[in-house]
Amino acid sequence: MFVDYVNITVKSGSGGKGKVAFRREKFVPRGTPNGGDGGRGGDIIFEGEVNMNTLLDFTLNRKFIAENGHDGGMNDMSGKGGKSIVIKVPLGTVVSDSETGEIYLDVSEDKKHYLFLEGGKGGWGNAHFKTATRQAPKYAQSGLSGEEKHLILELKVLADVGLVGFPNAGKSTLLSVLSNARPKIADYPFTTLFPNLGIVKYENYKSFVMADIPGLIKGASEGKGLGLRFLKHIERTKVLVYLITADSEDYKKDFKVLQNELFTYSDIMREKPFMVIMSKKDLLEKPYKGKFFDHKISSFSNEGLDELKLMIAEKIKETETPVPVWER
Repeated sequence: MFVDYVNITVKSGSGGKGKVAFRREKFVPRGTPNGGDGGRGGDIIFEGEVNMNTLLDFTLNRKFIAENGHDGGMNDMSGKGGKSIVIKVPLGTVVSDSETGEIYLDVSEDKKHYLFLEGGKGGWGNAHFKTATRQAPKYAQSGLSGEEKHLILELKVLADVGLVGFPNAGKSTLLSVLSNARPKIADYPFTTLFPNLGIVKYENYKSFVMADIPGLIKGASEGKGLGLRFLKHIERTKVLVYLITADSEDYKKDFKVLQNELFTYSDIMREKPFMVIMSKKDLLEKPYKGKFFDHKISSFSNEGLDELKLMIAEKIKETETPVPVWER
């Protein structure tokens, strides 16, 4: 089951209490203070995990509370620190405040630890409060409380290329023949109910990540169909590949509808490089001689697929080429 939006609560641990204690030795009636410090509370840490692709686990566990620090002991013994909690999330997860919407983290690196909430400091034991005029302090500090946050975790898939098209445009089929992905494929609308990712290999050990986004329909940016729920997954892609089937009644009209839905959803889409590809070329009754498409393919007969991979790779490369200083 694909889940890309959840609410959770996190709380770092509170610091342990400092200890009030005195050295007790034979023939020493008034020993010096030796109360130890409280331990630090546990932290809340997020970690990116490349092998996760859904937030499903968070529907079962929505509270993450780190351990409190242990209290200080006698003989200047400090309390043990509380155990931190490491919350693993898929790459592309955005962590934000559920009340204000403020974005705290954008988890994009595998195995990287993102310290989110620090545990409270432990309180000082009475040994810290001894002075020339106060030889036997009978008080210690309490530890600082941990911090609690109510959060939204929102997954936006990380991919180099986003496939855009109407339902049954051939996106899932194309992804399956170009990569190791095995999306569900059938000849009816909305076969794809969640984004699928695949690694497309080309040339000598080079590759890029392609995402098959559920089909768009007119009005998707207003919440119709599945579009609104999944449009956000296209935001992070570097290149858009519009797929329009060879049996479309009006190529240009279909393209404009798709493009309009993206532009209406976010101005970011206007800045993304794109390609317009004819899919299902094998359905053509006669050769297409127009210049509207950048390329024509057939996933069924494997026509034009090798060329498409190189074209996409080149387009991605263009987005990664740094602009010289004098041109900025």
